[in-house]
Amino acid sequence: MSADSEALTRPVALYARFTRRVQGIMIDSIVVIVLIVCALSLAVAVQSDTLSRVLGFAIVAAALLYEPVLVSFTGSTLGHYVTNLRVVDDASGGNVSFLKACARLAIKSLLGWYSFVILAATRRNQAVHDLLTRSTVQIRDPAKARPAHYLVERSAALDRGMPSQSRRTGVIFAYLLVAIIGFVVIINVLVTTRALSLGCLNGNHCSGVETLIELIYGFALLAVVAAIIALGWKGRLLGALKRS
Repeated sequence: MSADSEALTRPVALYARFTRRVQGIMIDSIVVIVLIVCALSLAVAVQSDTLSRVLGFAIVAAALLYEPVLVSFTGSTLGHYVTNLRVVDDASGGNVSFLKACARLAIKSLLGWYSFVILAATRRNQAVHDLLTRSTVQIRDPAKARPAHYLVERSAALDRGMPSQSRRTGVIFAYLLVAIIGFVVIINVLVTTRALSLGCLNGNHCSGVETLIELIYGFALLAVVAAIIALGWKGRLLGALKRS
């Protein structure tokens, strides 16, 4: 069979949309919370310090290994499975390795929702943790999927004139460092001008005005970080501009 005929018979990969992935994450979060509540209830009922410590270690281990073990051995967490998704390794087309699954979890945990801000700027709807581990999240069973659940690979035109991934990543981290320094300076200015007290920053009582300032500061920080990641990956930051 020729390469052209193989390409024609090969099934088209269907990449999960953000909304579908969020549904899977929510289900996984509920599963972990239920496990924690059950473990705590059992520890309280038994009233044994030894059992409580064992359960504590067990639940931490279960929470940390839940995703890597299931993803590496079955391709899906429970949330993935219920939402008809699976994690696919770019190199093999099968399940990712355990180490790669651990790396995906570590990156995703570190970046949180920021990891997903580049989805629309990638050809296969990949988050940062997908790109760095060379994996994708795809529909498990196309027969059970609706058009709203997935998209196909975007045009290669998105990549034309785009700086390399490593260059964009480096520029993004440089901008993030500058932004963090800037927000630290802003905090110091707020404390110096007594617009914000040290007691409030340390988690003690905050006045109504201080609470409002903290909310505005938090939203501004989130917006700036998200904008830097999104613009940087799209090649719109100085240092890694997309060529026209």
